[in-house]
Amino acid sequence: MTTLTDPAKGAFRPSMLLYDTRYRSLTLQAIAAIVLALCLMYLYSNLADNLRAAGLNISFGFLADTAGYDINQTLIDYNSQSSNLRAAVVGILNTLLVAFLACVTATIFGVLAGVLRLSPNWLVRKLMAFYVEIFRNIPVLIWIIIIFTIMTAVLPAPSAFRGDDPDSSMLFNLAAFTNRGIYIPGPYFTRGFGLEGNGGLNWILVIAVLIGSLIGTRAVTASANAKQEATGVRPKTLWINLAIWFVPIIVVLFALGLQWDIPALRGFNFGGGIQIGGPLIALWFALSIYTGAFIAENVRAGILSVSKGQTEAAAALGLRPRRVMSLVVLPQALRVIVPPLISQYLNITKNSSLAIAVGYADITATLGGITLNQTGRAIECVLLLMLFYLIISLLISAFMNVYNNSMKLKER
Repeated sequence: MTTLTDPAKGAFRPSMLLYDTRYRSLTLQAIAAIVLALCLMYLYSNLADNLRAAGLNISFGFLADTAGYDINQTLIDYNSQSSNLRAAVVGILNTLLVAFLACVTATIFGVLAGVLRLSPNWLVRKLMAFYVEIFRNIPVLIWIIIIFTIMTAVLPAPSAFRGDDPDSSMLFNLAAFTNRGIYIPGPYFTRGFGLEGNGGLNWILVIAVLIGSLIGTRAVTASANAKQEATGVRPKTLWINLAIWFVPIIVVLFALGLQWDIPALRGFNFGGGIQIGGPLIALWFALSIYTGAFIAENVRAGILSVSKGQTEAAAALGLRPRRVMSLVVLPQALRVIVPPLISQYLNITKNSSLAIAVGYADITATLGGITLNQTGRAIECVLLLMLFYLIISLLISAFMNVYNNSMKLKER
């Protein structure tokens, strides 16, 4: 009778790299890596030779030169005498701002539209289907231009707010909606760290307090869940969580002397407060409603993937339809929704490069537009743009993959 046994382990021989299955895959991978490295070295050498023959060289020294142009909306201090590097940082922050805002609002639009597409109300269901089909089948660039054009044509100019009997008035004397953008009150501190108490350390302290409140409420909720599992009675946590959220932040804001800068008409435009420019609003809203239509279909597919028996069982327990959707259906549907949702977030980030169509100064408009044209450093600027979008896309994918893994079913 013949029996199968593992081969005896002997001394390592070079021939085992090809004939031993334990090492063959590693050998092939090493060969492939070497071939790839040689190809990249050849391409780089060829590029360097061609650039040298054309009298060009790759250098990033231009980032320290004076930018020489203004940017209409910035999150940090900037003027025309700042460096190209600072202009690029302004563009990066503007890109991250519109991408973050669009991801949040697109998710809200998409979840609402996806849930309402399955509504028993015929009119609501058809309206949501109309929204999805209209917005996702028209290029986002067209929506950006349409929204920007409507905004500049419908909203009044700042001059309409001037005079004893103005044609337009501020909302509650706090906010102004104009064809140049929206002006709202801006917070500042009279005490604390930095110049006039309005330094960046103040905002870091505020963010740290909010993060601490989040951790505290999660700890209280986890403790309540543990007691409920042990005793069957859930402690009341609403007022405790509200106190954890509001008491620390109110104390910190009072200690820092929080004040509000109200926008006011100064000359031909509003000054003070926070300006949300028209290009930012158009880009933000267009990306949100366009991507929200795709997210709505992902949400609808995720909801339909949940067994109907889950809904019937929850209804049999006496849960109302809204509670069934929020507590039973959506948590299970997230396992289907999250993977394609990652792609939509990546699309928002990359589609934000269309901001140049309405004059919003994102990274493509600053580094890949004005700076590139002024310095002539096309290769360097394009390489930096590619690196930025690559890093941001990988970070978004990594974060969402971590969240997706946390939503997976845990086997006992």
